[in-house]
Amino acid sequence: MERMEILPRIMEARVRRVLERGKSVLLLGPRQTGKTTLLQLLQPDLLLNFLRPEVRQRYERAPQLLGAELEALAGRSRRRKPLVALDEVQRVPELVNVVQDLIDRRLARFVLTGSSARKLRRGTGVNLLPGRLVPLRLDPLSLAERVPPSVEESVIYGSLPGIALTGDAAAREEDLRAYTTLYLEEEVRAEALVRNLGTFGRFLQLAALEAGNISHFRGIAQELGVAHTTVAGYYEILEDCLIAERVEAVSESRTRKKLTKSPRYLFFDLGVRRAAADEGPRQPARVLGALFEQFVGLELLRATRQNAGNLRLQFWRDPDGPEVDWLVVADDRWLPVEVKWSAAPVTRDARHLQTFLAEYPKAQQGIVVCRTPRRFKLAPKITAIPWQEIPDVVTAIGR
Repeated sequence: MERMEILPRIMEARVRRVLERGKSVLLLGPRQTGKTTLLQLLQPDLLLNFLRPEVRQRYERAPQLLGAELEALAGRSRRRKPLVALDEVQRVPELVNVVQDLIDRRLARFVLTGSSARKLRRGTGVNLLPGRLVPLRLDPLSLAERVPPSVEESVIYGSLPGIALTGDAAAREEDLRAYTTLYLEEEVRAEALVRNLGTFGRFLQLAALEAGNISHFRGIAQELGVAHTTVAGYYEILEDCLIAERVEAVSESRTRKKLTKSPRYLFFDLGVRRAAADEGPRQPARVLGALFEQFVGLELLRATRQNAGNLRLQFWRDPDGPEVDWLVVADDRWLPVEVKWSAAPVTRDARHLQTFLAEYPKAQQGIVVCRTPRRFKLAPKITAIPWQEIPDVVTAIGR
């Protein structure tokens, strides 16, 4: 059997720094992004995986048992505070209250992981322990962790570690299809998030097909024959289960009154998006260009989360005129980003960036992300850069 390569993850270093300060961590991330592998690398004194039925049932019957076990562990541990890892803790949300008590009593440090925040946030008497846990997010492999052989590979197969590091195209395809089924069965049906799984399955396909576009709940609602509020609730499920990323529009302007206010949704992984949309691996150049825009958006999102600064991702669109694909927002600086599938964009491709720079003083420069092999000056204050350099430009604005 081929041994899977384990790449160093940026989030591992972040988790270790938090633990060294004596704090605990809540690490959220979609399924198969590498949370369990990361926990194993941390070598905790106790690791409990709640995807295993015998482990889950033991603590469902008696959540207080964890406290009794850790009191015994703390009494014989050479460490000042033992390290305890609870994997997929949303499966036993009652344990979060036990963890709160153990943290307050300084009996242990914790790393809690989960692929859904829904039960942790909405369960009776359950919270995310504000002030006690440092929340972090584990994404699929980012460009700062692995540069794929080609951008086409990433937009077609995505960047989940177990899929991106597999060279067999047929195996990749099979695993992506299985992921969508696994999500529907284990994250939606098992948690009884929706009444009609068939309708939700059709919604999932439509949401994948519409990914990256301005969201129109009413259009999808008409297609499904349900209320638009139901569609809004379905998108909320995708967000809570970390499948969809919501990107808000910039709505402030001194001169424009019709700026788009509706958000855009991105699937967390482009391979999963394609499987959910029931699309094959062969895509025309027109579609590849649209997927490339989503790829850049996802990489910008991942880079903003990996950066220690206060960064967020938005977009800007005037329905009657110009638009900017993505906008990296810091407290005092904005970086507008246009995306072009071309390897040699021209000055005309930067015209919307020039409009944005003229209207927003916080934006001092703009970039066009494209397939050029080297960066070059495209227009005053505007540079075309290779897609591989996305992490570098986000790091620069976060300083």
